[in-house]
Amino acid sequence: MSLQQHKSYAWVVVGLLWVVALLNYMDRQMLSTMKPSMMVDIAELQTATNFGRLMAIFLWIYGFMSPVAGIIADRVNRKWLIVISLFVWSAVTLAMGYAQNFTQLYWLRAIMGVSEALYIPAGLALIADYHSDKTRSLAIGIHMTGLYMGQALGGFGATMAAAFSWKAAFHTFGLIGIVYAFVLMFFLREKKSTTVERSSTEKPSVTKGLALLFSNISFWIILLYFAVPSLPGWGVKNWLPTLFADSLHIDMSKAGPLSTITIAASSFIGVIFGGILSDRWVQKNIRGRIYTSAIGLGLTIPALLFIGFGSSLFSVIGAAFCFGFGFGMFDANNMPILCQFVSSKYRATAYGLMNMTGVFAGAFITDWLGKSTDAGNLGKDFAMLGGIVAFALLIQLWFLKPKANTVAAT
Repeated sequence: MSLQQHKSYAWVVVGLLWVVALLNYMDRQMLSTMKPSMMVDIAELQTATNFGRLMAIFLWIYGFMSPVAGIIADRVNRKWLIVISLFVWSAVTLAMGYAQNFTQLYWLRAIMGVSEALYIPAGLALIADYHSDKTRSLAIGIHMTGLYMGQALGGFGATMAAAFSWKAAFHTFGLIGIVYAFVLMFFLREKKSTTVERSSTEKPSVTKGLALLFSNISFWIILLYFAVPSLPGWGVKNWLPTLFADSLHIDMSKAGPLSTITIAASSFIGVIFGGILSDRWVQKNIRGRIYTSAIGLGLTIPALLFIGFGSSLFSVIGAAFCFGFGFGMFDANNMPILCQFVSSKYRATAYGLMNMTGVFAGAFITDWLGKSTDAGNLGKDFAMLGGIVAFALLIQLWFLKPKANTVAAT
C-alpha cells in the first residue's frame, strides 16, 4: 500500500468505525427515552428508581469490562474484536424487543454492557495507530460524532415507540447492527505494521503494562480528569430527556428527541472544532491539546448551572447546547492526550481503565439522579455538578505537562 493509499484508508477506517460508534450509542441510549411506552407492558419501570437500576446495571458491567477489553485489544486482532462486539450487542438489542419482564431486560442490559465495552478501547486505539499527530485529534473527534449521532437517533426511540411499539424499535436497530457487522468483515483491516509487530515480538505483558501505567503519576491525573466530567456527561445522556420534560412541561416523545438532538448537534460541532484546534495548537505548543480540552470543559460549568435552574425553552436549550459543545472539545482530546503519556503498546489498556473510571462515575450518578428525580431535586443536583467539574479542571491544568506529542511504542 502506497503512502497516499495509507493516508486515504486511515480516513476510511474512521468512516467505518463512525457507523459502529453510532450503533454503539443508539442501541444503549434509546432505552432512556422509551420508558413511558415500556412501562405499560413492564410495570416495574413505573418508578424512576427501578429505571435507574436498569440504566445503571449496563454501566457497572460496562465499567468492569472496560479494562479487560483494553487488555484484550492490546493483544489480539482489533478488527475481529470490533466485529464480534458489534454482532453480539446488536443481537442483544434485537432480543430486548422480545423481553416480557423487568428481569429479562435487566440481564440483557448486563450482556450488552459486556459486548459494548469491547469496542471503544479497540476502536480508538486502531484510529490512533492509523493517524499521525497532525490528524489524530480530528480523526478521534470525527469518530466521536458517531457517538453523538447515535445518541441523537436514540432519542427517536420514543417517537418510534409511540408510532409503532418499543419492541419494533429494538428489533429494527438490532437487525441493522447485525447486517453491518458483516460489512465490517469485508472492509475493515487491522493496521499492517501493528499486526507485524505483534506477531514478530513478544505480546505486551499485562502485569508490565499495568505496572507502567499505575507508576505513572500523569496517568492517575488523566484518570481523575476523565472520571469527574463523566458525572455530568452520563447524567446528561441518561437523565436530560427527563429534565427537559419536567422543566419545559412537555411530553417525553418530544423531550427525548429535543434533548438528544441538542446535545448531539452541539457535541458534533464541538469535537470537530476541538479536533482541528488541538491538532494545530499542539504543533506550536506541546500543551495545546490540554489547553483545548480545558477550554471545552470550562464551558460545561456555567452550562450545568443553567441546565439545572433554567425554566424557559431558550435557557435550557441554550445551556444544553453550550454543554454539548464544550464536552465535545473535551471528548475529542482524551485519547490524543493519553498518547502523549502512554506507549502505543498499552493505549487500549489505558483507555479501558479510563473508560472504567468514567463509567463507574456514570453508574453512580445515574442511580443517584434516579433517586433525585423521585425526590424532586433533579435540576438542583445537575447544577451542583458544575463545582465538581471546576475542581477537575484545575487539577488538569496544574499537573499535566507532557514532554512529547506522542510516546513511542517502547
